[in-house]
Amino acid sequence: MLTMSRIIVIPAMIGAFYLESPLSNWVVFGFFTFAAVTDYFDGYLARSLNEVTGLGRFLDPVADKLLVAATLLMLVYVDSIADWTILPAVVIMCREIMVSALREYLAELRVGMPVSKLAKWKTMVQMLALGFVIVGDAAFWQIPAREIGIAGLWIAAALTIFTGYDYLRLGLRHMTSDDRPNDPMDDR
Repeated sequence: MLTMSRIIVIPAMIGAFYLESPLSNWVVFGFFTFAAVTDYFDGYLARSLNEVTGLGRFLDPVADKLLVAATLLMLVYVDSIADWTILPAVVIMCREIMVSALREYLAELRVGMPVSKLAKWKTMVQMLALGFVIVGDAAFWQIPAREIGIAGLWIAAALTIFTGYDYLRLGLRHMTSDDRPNDPMDDR
């Protein structure tokens, strides 16, 4: 239910980007924060209640990637992420696509790819950074929220490169090993 709520909130969040600012910033931030918090509780409850399901294991990373991708794209659309700041956004998006493809490939080999502690930290930094960028100039007390968020995006991108390389290295070990099953499509 929590995972589905994250997916369902994405269209509402996208729609909120079209409201007048500063209302837009805070409504989008509310939807984004709801989704980020439900991500945390979703994983926590699934592990503590030992109710991990196949559907949940599939939908959880999909919901995360949809949320991050939609948020990044909309922040670029409204010029909250522009110029050189697009680089960390592209790095984050490319890593998400690569890790998804890698997980799919390894699943065919029946090899799990657990989430590392550093990847969890990367996600936390990324979510906090996106929250700050969303609030942007609507922040209270002259807090430079956009600048804090942009700095956080660069840090998240650096962590993204490191964790992406770590996952790729693990995946390449399985891709290049001699004990992988024969694929009839290899004869193409």
